[in-house]
Amino acid sequence: MTVPFVDGRSLCRTSDLKKAAETLGGDFVMLVNDGKTCRIEPAQLDRMCAALAASGADMAYSDHYDSDDGRLTPHPVIDCQAGALRDDFDFGPLWLLRTAALRRAVAAMTEEYRWGALYDLRLRMGQPLHIPEFLYTASVSDRRTSGEKQFDYVNPRSREVQLEMEQICTAYLRRIGALLTEPFKPVPLSDEVFPVEATVVIPVLNRVSTIGDAVRSALSQETDFAFNVLVVDNHSTDGTSALLDAIPDPRLIHRIPRRTDLGIGGCWNEAVNDPCCGRYAVQLDSDDLYSGPDTLQKIVDCFRREGSAMVIGAYQMTDFDLRPIPPGVIDHREWTDANGRNNVLRVNGLGAPRAFYVPLLRTIGFPNVSYGEDYAVGIRICREYRISRIWEPIYCCRRWEGNSDAALSIEKQNANNAYKDSLRTAELQARRRGA
Repeated sequence: MTVPFVDGRSLCRTSDLKKAAETLGGDFVMLVNDGKTCRIEPAQLDRMCAALAASGADMAYSDHYDSDDGRLTPHPVIDCQAGALRDDFDFGPLWLLRTAALRRAVAAMTEEYRWGALYDLRLRMGQPLHIPEFLYTASVSDRRTSGEKQFDYVNPRSREVQLEMEQICTAYLRRIGALLTEPFKPVPLSDEVFPVEATVVIPVLNRVSTIGDAVRSALSQETDFAFNVLVVDNHSTDGTSALLDAIPDPRLIHRIPRRTDLGIGGCWNEAVNDPCCGRYAVQLDSDDLYSGPDTLQKIVDCFRREGSAMVIGAYQMTDFDLRPIPPGVIDHREWTDANGRNNVLRVNGLGAPRAFYVPLLRTIGFPNVSYGEDYAVGIRICREYRISRIWEPIYCCRRWEGNSDAALSIEKQNANNAYKDSLRTAELQARRRGA
């Protein structure tokens, strides 16, 4: 079968996409994106076309092989769920589109976009078909690790692009009846008497080389209120537990859960439901540090001033010895009070450090997972309640060889992305129902 080929790099602008659609003939068209070279055998292309034709879908994509200097590596991709609204969703570089559906979607485009025409296109087309077969080979053009790529969207150089992507996603949410526009609810008042005003929560598992630094950073906070530090030690076996027991400070509470099946989210649930937990629970990862002794005070001041359900700060990326490293400060400037709760369905995170109003958090709870647990709570909170931001860096995120997300396999990246997409899918459904 002969299928026209279009270089996706030439279709970033809406006007260029419209012109290309006018010239296309036949039942299907191939788009090749990301500047990659793709090789697909005739039989594999026939297979792809037959699957798309039989499914009735508007678009098909498949698993593929990455070719790097002649070495082939399998590159599986994941199903595109309804909530997979990320503009960086990995369809692979080769898309097969039904020509009639392409023209129909393009005809409905009224805004002229400079960078996001293909993102707008795929949101206007029907649910994509994932063919879980390795049907083609693509050249490798980006050899960075997952840890190096994960902050691309917060790079200030891409700010204009991200604003346009937000505009496209917002328009889509409006079309499907999932855009939130109503005022935020006030957080529910609680007459509970808390033992302290704030608790620093540190889940930990086998971080003997870093947990001492984290605890000392938390205990060194200078505040006008009482606080404690609650470490949920998830059955460490490397000396972490003994190190914690040796720290002579009554404000440090060391808990080892009875359960042995807890992820990070489950450890958070243990902490916020502990009788020692304060009114506000503030995150600190076991290998990170607060940037100064005033971090906790700034967070609680923000809660008091703005009456929010959640406060999120900004952080500085550093090496293990606290030297700043690229991409520098991560402040999530894409968040706005007006539209952050909608745009959060497009981006893959909310930032750090994260802090929560405990009476409300106890009614929501964390999923018992070790990835995306904070995102799950954040998107649920902002459906109804305000999230406040502190734009200055108040946290140091240390990157080192022991980081769990420094260099993930494609399979692990896929599992992580599929999970967050499932959270977005559920949240999208709830917002459309007005839940």
